[in-house]
Amino acid sequence: MDKKLKIVIVIVLLLALAYAIFYLTDYSEAESTAKSLLNGTENVSVVKEDYGLFVNGMGNDTLMIFYPGAKVEYTSYLPLLVELADGGIDVALVEMPLNIAFFGKDAAGSIMNSTNYSNYILAGHSLGGLTAAEFQNNSAKGDAVILLAAYPKNKVNVPVLSIYGSNDGVLNGKAYNESKTLMSNLTEIIIPGGNHEQFAYYGSQTGDGIANITPENQQNKTADEILKFTDDLF
Repeated sequence: MDKKLKIVIVIVLLLALAYAIFYLTDYSEAESTAKSLLNGTENVSVVKEDYGLFVNGMGNDTLMIFYPGAKVEYTSYLPLLVELADGGIDVALVEMPLNIAFFGKDAAGSIMNSTNYSNYILAGHSLGGLTAAEFQNNSAKGDAVILLAAYPKNKVNVPVLSIYGSNDGVLNGKAYNESKTLMSNLTEIIIPGGNHEQFAYYGSQTGDGIANITPENQQNKTADEILKFTDDLF
């Protein structure tokens, strides 16, 4: 091989590696509203675990295993999850390798094996939701799936609650609508004025629509719908 060509190939590979490293290590950090809950509240404790954080409230029967969205710091979801724990659903919030759920897709299995709850919910936001649904499909574990601005790629044979905002600019509407045939027991909730990023506190997201409601409002509505769904289910 020509020496100059070898040099060009090496340069291209190094540039590709540098880009990959930049892409995988760049992520949206949790905002102060979320970080303020790292020590929990009066009614909810937040405990560091090997998998991430255990958000422990008043309930004892149901555990939600939550997969964060891609390239989002996992603690960004604490406001929503603390509210759920306060309402009776404990939460295992998973810290994903490089903040990408695909790299930790089987985390739910070890969490289930090391805990003793009557009911397990697999949940996630965006790519995290898709990955949680994939785990359910592959393992046949979990009693329900909750998707926040997400959709499955394969069949989900347990009840599904899907929640997204009317102003979501990131969710692929065509792919989402096509995925509905994969969910035989689907409850769909559209939050008026909500968008993609406001299920958590990690700042603005490129391509998202402008929300007409506050993050607190969107998360309150989301928590209410999740608690209603689980009350009816269990």
